[in-house]
Amino acid sequence: MSGTARVRWRSVSALFDDENGEFLVLVNAENQYSMWPAVIDVPAGWEVVHGRDTRQNCLDHIEKHWTDMRPASLIADMEQDAHARSGA
Repeated sequence: MSGTARVRWRSVSALFDDENGEFLVLVNAENQYSMWPAVIDVPAGWEVVHGRDTRQNCLDHIEKHWTDMRPASLIADMEQDAHARSGA
């Protein structure tokens, strides 16, 4: 990695740790959450579910709403397996 790329990478990673920054809360198709710096474009495949806010408020939102860490596809597979085992 070049020196310039290292500096750029450190600059971007610092955005995620900025206690005074503004963040978004994102969710993907697997119902996985992410806190995202508001100054960076939202990546493809992710949807904003909580708009610009403080780091702590975004963390609080994630803690309140992301109660099951399993990916949505795993939950669906497990429910399908349980349904098949029950003979329904």
